[in-house]
Order: sequence, then C-alpha cells, then structure tokens
Amino acid sequence: MGISERRICDLLGLSRSVLHYEPRKTDDGVQVRLIELAGERRRFGYRRLHVLLEREGMLVNHKRVHRLYRAAGLAVRRRRKRERVAVERRPLIVPSGPNHTWSMDFVFDALADGKPIKCLTVVDDCTKEAVEIAVGRRINGQGVADILDAVCRFRGYPAAIRTDQGPEFTGRALDQWASANGVKLLLIEAGKPTQNAYVESFNGKFRDECLNETWLTSIDHAKAAISAWRRDYNEARPHSAIGNRTPAEFSAALRQDGSIANRPAGGKLATQDSTK
Repeated sequence: MGISERRICDLLGLSRSVLHYEPRKTDDGVQVRLIELAGERRRFGYRRLHVLLEREGMLVNHKRVHRLYRAAGLAVRRRRKRERVAVERRPLIVPSGPNHTWSMDFVFDALADGKPIKCLTVVDDCTKEAVEIAVGRRINGQGVADILDAVCRFRGYPAAIRTDQGPEFTGRALDQWASANGVKLLLIEAGKPTQNAYVESFNGKFRDECLNETWLTSIDHAKAAISAWRRDYNEARPHSAIGNRTPAEFSAALRQDGSIANRPAGGKLATQDSTK
C-alpha cells in the first residue's frame, strides 16, 4: 500500500505548496544587456554598470546586478599597481564652479611600433570634464600654450591652472601666456602628485580604460581613438563624484541656473589655493 503525498509531507514537515513550487523565469533582458555593456566597457565594475542600466530605463536592484555580474564571471581583473613613494597629502580647494580651476598633466604611452607619444590632459576640477587631451610626438612649453589658447577661445579662460613642476609648465612660454590672459599658475611641490589629485585621478581612468585597452597603430589612430574616448567620458560615462551624472550633464545643470558662467580673459582668482 502506497503512502499519499499529503502523508509524506506531514511526516517531513514540508508544505505541499513548497514541494510543487517552481521559480518563475523572468526574461527581462537585464543579464543580456549587462554582459553587452561589460563587453563594451571592460574596466567598469558592477556599480557603474548598474548606473548605465538604470540610465537605459532598466529599473533593477543593484544586488541583482551584482549577482548576475558575478554569475557571468564579469569581475574586473585588478591591474598590478606600481610602488609609489609616500608623500604628504594636502587638501585641495573645492572649485566654486566651471572654469574656476583646471588641472593639467602629461601621460606617456607608445604606439604599436614602439614610438612614444605624449598626451597633455586638462581637466576642469569642478565639472570633472576632460577639457582637452592633446596627442603628439613632442609637446613643449610653447605647444602647451598654443593648445590652451585654442581650447580657451571656445570654452573661456580658467581662473587658475594647477600643474606639476615639469619643464613644459615652468618655462617662459606658458608663463607669458598665463600673464597675458589673467590665468594664475599653481605649481605643486616637487614629488607630491597628490597635490594634483584631480588630474591624477583622471589620468588613472584614461590609462586604464583607453590607453591600456586600445592598440594604437599610428599617431593619427591615437588621436582619433583618444578623441572618441574623451567624448564618451564627457557625454556618456557616469561619474560617481557628481552623483553618477556625466560631466556634460553636470556642467549643463550648473550653467543652467544662471549663477555660474564662463570667466572671460583677464578675470581674477576668487579663492586663494593652499598649493601655492
């Protein structure tokens, strides 16, 4: 004589509804799109991918994104960091608005044939915009001044620019350009890159997401690829420091309120910077 299903469930202390439960399979496309985005942006973690999914209208819990992210084996492999010298950290003055202070630095890389290239990166400390990434074989002090002059004709002049003490930034050409246009040059102390933290942070993303991910075959290819990445960084990539908005969105929101505008040439720096 057989035992009924009800009797077995009673003996095991198991609910019959639990016994017959079948998980509902949802095919909302989240996992597929997550994998596609991770393939397009291989250096993005699950948090930033979650922001991108939400920006596309997929309202999904970040815990589910993390679960799908781990299940698909999408975790970003950490790059090995170089050993750095411990230096004193100085607080940076928070910029009052767009074009208050820019930060500037050089990033070096090489083409497929081994020839070196030099990238001048310029960042707006307030909006996090990549104001410019100029690419060339060589960029001297006059070249820096010419690049800034071209950018400022379109964007307006900053009140100040923070740089390290490289020869391109401490020579006569840049000093004369800054003096003629009312721009204050703020030099950090030698060997203390943390005093130029805004552009150092940007340079890390630039190298990790662009230079290390792109096989640059020629100087023209490098200029085109880096220009495309800069446009994507400004217009599509969410930035956690500005509420997961893109730099372009954040800048537009600041300018729309009417209280912040581009500074024309000849203006003065409103706040004294501690890195002087």
